[in-house]
Amino acid sequence: MPNTKHQTTNTKLTAIVLAGGQSARMGEDKALLKIQGIPLLERVCTIAQACADTVYIVTPWPERYQNLLLPDCKFIQESPSSPVPSPQYPVPSTQYHGPLVGFAQGLAQVQTNWALLLACDLPRLRVEVLQEWVARLDSVGDDAIAALAHHAKGWEPLCGFYRQRCLPELLEFINQGGRSFQQWLKQHSVQVLPLREPEMLFNCNSPEDVWKVN
Repeated sequence: MPNTKHQTTNTKLTAIVLAGGQSARMGEDKALLKIQGIPLLERVCTIAQACADTVYIVTPWPERYQNLLLPDCKFIQESPSSPVPSPQYPVPSTQYHGPLVGFAQGLAQVQTNWALLLACDLPRLRVEVLQEWVARLDSVGDDAIAALAHHAKGWEPLCGFYRQRCLPELLEFINQGGRSFQQWLKQHSVQVLPLREPEMLFNCNSPEDVWKVN
């Protein structure tokens, strides 16, 4: 298991772990897949707790994960009808799919300036790297809505940091029909995080991927 020692920082942080994917290529729920004997969702949440004061798990089916060891993690029931069940924000009139709206539902509950967003299917996630990134947040420019790693295909949106104040712009994008993290991020300033170990962002999408990490 990863080192769970909480790094001291001036940046208060909330983590959002997304566990709402359909796992179509995997053929079974990725969050429950055991990597070295530990379910993926447990692994990711343990790492999130080492970096953040509060951890939310956004999922349409929290009952699936009630038997996992997720102490102090809080479930947010992902809704299929609106990104944020609150009259404070407008909501889309159509159904939606994808992680962007799940993220918006989680971000609506965040009370800290920054949120760490993590997908539940990152078996090689390293707490030391995340904590190094956390230490950089205080120096992120005021114009940046996020701090993310970047690669040839674009931003890495499901392992990085977002300012809570980006929620209104995010909801506006969603209400206009937007569902792509990449398209949304193109509209805003984002600070690049150094990624010396790209394999840390390897995600499990198929049974073959599980064999690579077990």
